[in-house]
Amino acid sequence: MNARRKLSPLWVLLILLGTGGCAGGSGSPAPTSAPPPGPAYGVGPTAATAAATATITIKDFAYGDPLTVAPGAAVTVTNMDAAAHTVTADEGSAFDAQVKGGGTATFTAPTKPGSYAYHCTYHPGMHGTLVVK
Repeated sequence: MNARRKLSPLWVLLILLGTGGCAGGSGSPAPTSAPPPGPAYGVGPTAATAAATATITIKDFAYGDPLTVAPGAAVTVTNMDAAAHTVTADEGSAFDAQVKGGGTATFTAPTKPGSYAYHCTYHPGMHGTLVVK
């Protein structure tokens, strides 16, 4: 197992600042108050990216309430039924996600704002609406 890790430029800067930028001394690194490993402070997900993912849950052969998403958002389809289903746009080819029973699938929402009706190609009685705005 290789214990070496590649340091990002941000971590190198933090280490240098924590040691006063000095390479000399006792050879032991000076204690720093650097944040724990992970994204730098202020660089985590924003409200816009957190809202960029939405979920359509299929349960009991129904899609549930209309879902509103941002243009181009990632939409995850979670199928709680044992049967396979699709989330297929009624008009055009805006989206068509197929999901096995008990599985998940992801598609990208259209980039043009509007209301998109969809259905399940396997079960004609299933209908839903995706609102893009």
